[in-house]
Amino acid sequence: WDNLNNQQTMAAGQLPPQLRQKLTSFAEFAFPAARAAREGREHHQLKSIGNELVSNLPLQMALYFNVCYFPFWLVTAIILLELKFSSLDEFYKFITVTVYVVMIVVEIVRLYLGYLGNLQEKIPELAGFWLLTIVLQFPLSFFILFNEATVILPLERAIHIILALFVTFEVICGYFAIKIMSSHQVTKFHLRQFDDLQYLDDGQTRWTTEA
Repeated sequence: WDNLNNQQTMAAGQLPPQLRQKLTSFAEFAFPAARAAREGREHHQLKSIGNELVSNLPLQMALYFNVCYFPFWLVTAIILLELKFSSLDEFYKFITVTVYVVMIVVEIVRLYLGYLGNLQEKIPELAGFWLLTIVLQFPLSFFILFNEATVILPLERAIHIILALFVTFEVICGYFAIKIMSSHQVTKFHLRQFDDLQYLDDGQTRWTTEA
């Protein structure tokens, strides 16, 4: 039943509650402003103030081109791996295949989280994207780019350089996107509090006048 609920949640563009809670905790640890925003939402249900969007445009452009580039990178990497597979020793055959499998899975998940978090301004999802990028995809990209023991072919090096540039740019943009988004939500909470106080003051003034 829990698995069915998780599948329905993912299909609706939402993360499972347990995973979302863990990502929220990470975001609050790495970006203290995210904690203030969450604590504010626990006392007030925030509504949008105006039509201001804080989605990071450079990050979104990088994600878009990364999604377009990923199938080309995947097909080319698999073909080149097949060509050089017999030249690798047994240890690096296992290492290389494992690295590629992990990178493919991580790439799909992190691009999904990046799109969801940036476009819908969801800090936990964006934090998950940033965490996967900096902890897994960033070191793995440079491992397959610079480890000469994997017999790097010229075309293979070229496609890995492009992927590494995407990943590096997304690490930087993702950090600032989370920071700005957290600060914006805190600002919205404080503005909401100010509006509530102003409404109470106006109501009290009208009540005093009528009395």
